[in-house]
Amino acid sequence: MAVNVGTIDRILRAALGAVLLYLAFFSGLSLFAAPLFKYGAAVIGVVMLATSTLKMCPIYAILGLKTCKDC
Repeated sequence: MAVNVGTIDRILRAALGAVLLYLAFFSGLSLFAAPLFKYGAAVIGVVMLATSTLKMCPIYAILGLKTCKDC
């Protein structure tokens, strides 16, 4: 598992993941009352947090992209 996610990318992914999880479960917005949006946002949020924590994005690996300077 090679590192391919840089620091700024990790921070943005973690923030977006946390926001999506908050919106899905705690916001009370009517959009997230629908199960498709609620659980879809939750899954995407968990994936964003996981890629941020692991410093590895499978899509970046497939496309050959890297956002870190020293990897």
